[in-house]
Amino acid sequence: MSANPQSSGHSSLRQSAIRYGFLVLLLVMVVYFSSAADGFFSPQSAVFIFQSVAITGILALGVTATLVVGGFDLSIGSVATTSLMASAYVMVVLGGDALTATVVCILIGVVVGLINGFLIVYMRVPDLLATLGMMFLLLGLQRIPTEGRSIATGMSLPDGSVADGTFSAAFLALGRHRFDFILPNLVPVSVVILIVLAIVIWFFLEYTRFGRMMYAVGSNERAAQLAGAPVKAYKIAAYVISGVFASIGGILLAARLGRGDIASGNNLLLDSVAAALIGFAVLGAAKPNAFGTAIGALFVGILLQGLTMMNAPYYTQDFVKGAVLVVALVFTFALSQRSRT
Repeated sequence: MSANPQSSGHSSLRQSAIRYGFLVLLLVMVVYFSSAADGFFSPQSAVFIFQSVAITGILALGVTATLVVGGFDLSIGSVATTSLMASAYVMVVLGGDALTATVVCILIGVVVGLINGFLIVYMRVPDLLATLGMMFLLLGLQRIPTEGRSIATGMSLPDGSVADGTFSAAFLALGRHRFDFILPNLVPVSVVILIVLAIVIWFFLEYTRFGRMMYAVGSNERAAQLAGAPVKAYKIAAYVISGVFASIGGILLAARLGRGDIASGNNLLLDSVAAALIGFAVLGAAKPNAFGTAIGALFVGILLQGLTMMNAPYYTQDFVKGAVLVVALVFTFALSQRSRT
């Protein structure tokens, strides 16, 4: 018997909605904000979006690595702010240079990732609880050296001395320099770093044996173990990647601000998690993936910039982000499940 043409048409329409619906939503949002908010469609607005997308996107790529192995990392925001504070402390308080500050921050990410992985893999602590505990630990730890104060040149230290160090010009360039790719001073360095990291993690996950094994671990850990895969090593590696990426995000944020602002990373966790989960809906992937995460970060950046330029109250932004995330997850899971039945 031939298939019902009407049923076939509905199935095709549903598949198109799953695959392209979120990209259409992104385009509609850009068109709406361009018409409703004066100055949204401008180079200056694009720079603000790019800067916010870069840091959010880098952290979200780290979250994606943990999602691939069936885990989740709630500590990324606190790792980023700890990295921010550590870089400021090294240069402003200790008088260190940009390279030393950068190496210290990366080492923080590696150590936190190893501890998270050890707790989850060997101590059998659920990933949400382990990374939540790490989040609170780091939130307290980063405040101890300065007794809860932000770090800036000229500040008084707990021992009575004055911090007379400064951020080096090379370090600040990571967050403030812009390239002249299309229009003058349009593309920040941080965006180039995001693009490079996104390409690297995308290629690693999609086209290398290690990346495919990480997907296998997340899909069926027991089967991957029976196939001889070093499951524990892959899971720990995913948390190390997440920690390092969060540290890179903290470095870029410190370079942009030029000070160790204790409260600057408050929204990093929510925005990064939203970007990573929205990535499930991009092109109907229904799985964690680097390309979708990058698009998710762009979506979050455009959404927040548009709401800000329309003078929307700050307390409505999390509500709107949550609503968009729910819609994205519906596209990902509810519609895709119906298409399989």
